[in-house]
Amino acid sequence: MERLCGPELPFWVANQTLHTDRPDLPECFQLSVLSWLPCIYLWAVCPVYLLYLKRNNRGYIMMSIMNRFKTVFGLLLWIVCWTDLFYTFHELRQGHSQPPIYFVTPLVLGMTMLLATFLIQFERLRGVQSSGVLFIFWFLSVLCAIVPFRSKILQASSQSEVTDKLRFTTFYFYFGLVVCELILCCFNEKPPLFSNVVTDPNPCPETTAGFLSTITFWWFTRLAIKGYKMPLEVKDLWSLNQRDSSKMMVPKLLKEWEKEQSKDKSEHTLSSQAVYSKPPPSTTNHIGGGGGGESSPEEVEVLLSSQKAAPRQPSFLRALIKAFGPYFLIGSAYKLLQDVITFVNPQLLRMLISFTKQKGVPDWWGYALAFLMFFTAFLQTLILHQHFQYCFVTGMNVRTALIGAIYRKALVITNSAKRSSTVGEVVNLMSVDAQRFMDLTTFLNMLWSAPLQIMLALYFLWQNLGPSVMAGVAVMILLIPFNAVIAMKTRAYQVEQMQYKDSRIKLMNEILNGIKVLKLYAWENSFKEKVLAIRQKELNVLRKTAYLGALSTMAWTSAPFLVALTTFAVYVTVDENNILDAEKAFVSLSLFNILRFPLNMLPQVISSIVQASVSLKRIQGFLSHDELDPNSVDRKNTASEYSVTVVNGKFTWGKEDPPVLHNINVMAPQGSLLAVVGHVGCGKSSLISALLGEMEKLEGEVSIRGSVAYVPQQAWIQNATLRDNILFGKPYNEQKYRCVLEACALTPDLQVLPGGDMTEIGEKGINLSGGQRQRVSLARALYSDADVYLLDDPLSAVDAHVSKHIFDNLIGPEGALKGKTRILVTHGISFLPQVDNIVVMVDGRVSEMGSYQELLRQNGAFAEFLRNYALEDIIEEDEATEELIQDEELFPDDALSNHTDMVDNEPVFNEAKRNFIRQISIISADGENPRSRSVRRHGCSQRKHAEPQEKKKPQEVEKLIQAETTETGRVKTKVYLEYAKAVGPLLSVLICCLYGCQSAAAIGANIWLSQWTNDASRNQTKENVHMRVGVYAALGIAQGVLLLINCLLCRAYSMLRAAKLTHHNMLQGVLRAPQAFFESTPTGRLLNRFSKDVDAIDSHIPENIDIWMRTFCQTGARSPVNLSWTGRHFTAHPRGFIRTELLHAAN
Repeated sequence: MERLCGPELPFWVANQTLHTDRPDLPECFQLSVLSWLPCIYLWAVCPVYLLYLKRNNRGYIMMSIMNRFKTVFGLLLWIVCWTDLFYTFHELRQGHSQPPIYFVTPLVLGMTMLLATFLIQFERLRGVQSSGVLFIFWFLSVLCAIVPFRSKILQASSQSEVTDKLRFTTFYFYFGLVVCELILCCFNEKPPLFSNVVTDPNPCPETTAGFLSTITFWWFTRLAIKGYKMPLEVKDLWSLNQRDSSKMMVPKLLKEWEKEQSKDKSEHTLSSQAVYSKPPPSTTNHIGGGGGGESSPEEVEVLLSSQKAAPRQPSFLRALIKAFGPYFLIGSAYKLLQDVITFVNPQLLRMLISFTKQKGVPDWWGYALAFLMFFTAFLQTLILHQHFQYCFVTGMNVRTALIGAIYRKALVITNSAKRSSTVGEVVNLMSVDAQRFMDLTTFLNMLWSAPLQIMLALYFLWQNLGPSVMAGVAVMILLIPFNAVIAMKTRAYQVEQMQYKDSRIKLMNEILNGIKVLKLYAWENSFKEKVLAIRQKELNVLRKTAYLGALSTMAWTSAPFLVALTTFAVYVTVDENNILDAEKAFVSLSLFNILRFPLNMLPQVISSIVQASVSLKRIQGFLSHDELDPNSVDRKNTASEYSVTVVNGKFTWGKEDPPVLHNINVMAPQGSLLAVVGHVGCGKSSLISALLGEMEKLEGEVSIRGSVAYVPQQAWIQNATLRDNILFGKPYNEQKYRCVLEACALTPDLQVLPGGDMTEIGEKGINLSGGQRQRVSLARALYSDADVYLLDDPLSAVDAHVSKHIFDNLIGPEGALKGKTRILVTHGISFLPQVDNIVVMVDGRVSEMGSYQELLRQNGAFAEFLRNYALEDIIEEDEATEELIQDEELFPDDALSNHTDMVDNEPVFNEAKRNFIRQISIISADGENPRSRSVRRHGCSQRKHAEPQEKKKPQEVEKLIQAETTETGRVKTKVYLEYAKAVGPLLSVLICCLYGCQSAAAIGANIWLSQWTNDASRNQTKENVHMRVGVYAALGIAQGVLLLINCLLCRAYSMLRAAKLTHHNMLQGVLRAPQAFFESTPTGRLLNRFSKDVDAIDSHIPENIDIWMRTFCQTGARSPVNLSWTGRHFTAHPRGFIRTELLHAAN
């Protein structure tokens, strides 16, 4: 630096800087290091930042007044800096030679200010509202300019006149402009033009928060204040950021997972080409998931021996890393920076304790060290919370993506895969397993951070205590295999527990779905015993896991103390000259306390990784199931005149199962009505499933032209209003809507329902009869206005004359679907003469196909089938017809919901047979019974006249399914008392006492160590070594034993007892609830209570109580101790106060 500053301006003068009461930095140091530091930062960051801005264009920001001020101030700074440069050249021409530093520093500063001005404008063009890069630059500039600011004032006050007036003036201009730039950087610019318009009425302020607001979380302050004043509700929360929504997260993960699967398929194809002479033909219509769907080749195609490694399986973990790894790595970078800063405080503590021992040193040393310790802790807090922010957001995104991927997979897996993946497993995958990934992500960085902190702590301990620290290393190494065995056993228990959990949730799902039958037969106690038997097995596994967890917790919690004990004991015993004084003890203890967190967190992270690995395997196995091929049904065939075509079709439900449908050849012309008939189990519904693509196609071709509407045998009803169930997302058209209600015979039901078509329908249509549910399903299909209608026996759930009304007004040749292609599976033989074509199914094959008259003339299986049905009930036909007519006369308004659905769940097979007798004798002549038709027409005309009355606004009715509510405000004392009661009152008191004793032992050990360090000042180190070590060891061992007893008593007995009792009471309460409770409570809500909430009681609540109790006891016990020591040792001089406080800071 002498070449730059010259001999007259030394770079460093210790007496001027450190050993004086008025410290000041040399002018050369100010002109070089302090001036260049912000410039080096900006030039180093600039290339990366420019690349980032080039790739992320958010729009264009109009030049505002604030932006103009920033630009003008930047240009003025450039002028000010280069004024100094030109003034130096002027002095050179005048013969006053200046050192090179006066040329270099103004030049560098001026170029840096031009770069900063360029960045201000480039950020504006790229839509950056707040710049973190420039904020840090201006902050560093102000920070580095404070020292020259003070120095020049001191020089001016010590001299009668300022010698260098121009540089003095330009510097204060420079300082003022830099401060103005820093202040302006704290405010945001306007939103950019041509950006996405924010239509959200309650957007999250995080997206528009400035850099300063982001790093301090100031944008969250308003919500925190509101939550302090009143309990927060859902409406008070901001909307979710678009980047965190499932709309963005789920496709992101699925894209990476599909890449993994495609890699696996390509590798498998290459390996197949190397081993076999030709690849085996793809015969199934499902797409593989995980390479498990390849069929084995024929033996004649084998060319090589089977000595080949198995192909690489697709890795779901790799897909997760690619999808969320980059964002998570930003949090990892914050964690790395925080870990490094953590070890600054012990070194500052060493210097501060050393300062208290020295005499004659300036007092500002202590103030500076104390300020540095505060600033380091403050900076560490900012960085750590940014790390946690990234980790929490990543965990939330991972959970969101996992739930979406699992839900999407559950909709498309093959039927054979559904046999192995039960409903209970799917519920657990979305509730428990996905949550475990979110919990793991929070502390996943500890997997590498903990070893890093341990190594750095051991390095500094080696410098402090020498080779004695190896004794502590040996203790940690001995604990590794111990915890490895525990982790392996825990993993095995985790797998076993999840199996029991799946079985329990599966059984609960079956109970809730069949709760009506279960209550009618009074089977509550029997099923309760079954659930409790599975629950007991699950609790036994949890108890074993708790035993292992207690041992692991004791080992790792006691690890810092054991390391300190062995290290201190070896240090004072190996050499008599080794004295454990305050500096060595408390600096070492602060390092041991840094070791405490990674040593405590590492086993928990390992345990979470073990649990997440089990969940990962389960999720990957589920996502690797085969999927139905969406291209198995050709929907782009526009050349054919047929709407539905099946040529040589051969279908099966599972690739391992024998084919269900053979040699299927069906062609349905556009606008035709095709009926599918046959005995029970002949394959009629399977044919509909094959047309939908839900079966695996082995041979043949299937094509459907246009959109498809499907009406299943069991109607699918949403928990929504009747109107919403019919509209199903379509826009409301009143005329079309009324026609649909009329055609589906739903108009009379609106008069009976309490809220008309705005009546809320319970889950699975529980408050509708079977016939009403089926008619709603038909109405939904009709309103969708599709091209092809697949109707799987929709008339079996309604009464005979209702089915005739629906056929005549909806399905039949003169119905609302006239002109649409309809495939009707039916047992209603009376309707067959009115259809265009009939397909007769026998044992999974098409036995006959043709019109009604053609099939009768053929006198084949169909005619024999009709004759068998006709001859059974020929005598009862007249009586049935008379009853039908009398019923319609008694109910002129055709209030179908009052009387026709009394036998909704009974098949209309017998009525259909009776109608067929009439059909044989009459329908060929005039089409239908005149008397019956006149009655029906009369009912329809009355309904048309009543239509204006139906348009009246329905009465306000109470909502059937109430929204799930949560308690707000503070947790009530009753909740704590209930949990304590479940644990056991005496046990709860005993556990609290054990926590207090454990904390007392830990604090006693630290106090004893403090007394031990005082022996050095009284020259009693040699006399009391064995006593000091022995008592210190006894206190530490007592702490470990108390912790073990507490964990066993707390987790393995008391809290599992509470979990068992809570689950038992909840199960008993649900099973004893009235039927109305299940009508108003969705099944998913109850399943969530028995899956995720029970898992929280089993696992999360005990862990949280343990953490809270330990923190409370340590804080509550240490505060009085620290206050008492501070009160006894406080002196008026700050050095005495600092010495007393920091000697106990390590505690």
